[in-house]
Amino acid sequence: MPQERSRYQEKIIKNYYQNRDAIGLQKAQEAVTELYLSEGKKRETVWKRLASHLEKVGLPPKQISHLRSEDSPELVLEALKKFI
Repeated sequence: MPQERSRYQEKIIKNYYQNRDAIGLQKAQEAVTELYLSEGKKRETVWKRLASHLEKVGLPPKQISHLRSEDSPELVLEALKKFI
């Protein structure tokens, strides 16, 4: 039998899902900073993480694939400006 959650736990879960887009935006901004500083294999792993954060923010998959093919942190920042 699954245990029931306390009111406190329910509130934490509810707040997380209400703020999921804001959390994704913050993580995407942090990943863009890492993207500026990385190269090689590390850059590929940063792009994978960044793509998942961009999905959570609300960017369409087509735009994410375009940004990834351009491999430009400046373009990613321009795309994120409309969510700030």
